[in-house]
Amino acid sequence: MQKSIYLALGTNLGDRVLNLQAARDALPPTVSLVASSPVYETPPWGVSDQPAFLNQVVHIETELSPLGLLDYLKDLEIRLGREPSIRYGPRQIDLDILFYGQQIISDENLTIPHARLHERAFVLVPLADLDPEFRHPRLGESVLEMLAKLDTTGVEKIKS
Repeated sequence: MQKSIYLALGTNLGDRVLNLQAARDALPPTVSLVASSPVYETPPWGVSDQPAFLNQVVHIETELSPLGLLDYLKDLEIRLGREPSIRYGPRQIDLDILFYGQQIISDENLTIPHARLHERAFVLVPLADLDPEFRHPRLGESVLEMLAKLDTTGVEKIKS
């Protein structure tokens, strides 16, 4: 059975469009890109005094375990130019695991589903483009049901 593995990609430093493209291009061969949402420009979340973000969600396939995928993505962020910064601060690239099929993982290094995705329009709007009926394994709500509870002001699709 194919797992629905979704990643969130975000960037707000440098050439943001190029950063997202570089992240998608760097995934293979370990991670196969199945589909990509449109790209959205979104206001910063957490720390408001920083540039706007570009966000995207991708559907992937991989043989890596969830922790193996986390390690792979953190290494990829560094290779793509991410440098240590303040939590929720500006970054060249951010790669987060949103869902790994219906798995629920609570580990000191990894929480799946992503702990706050149901509060973040910048994640749910692009995820709804890919899989609006996907159900959160912990909350039991679809992506559209979670999104209906949020203010999507400022989440704007950019022209490709």
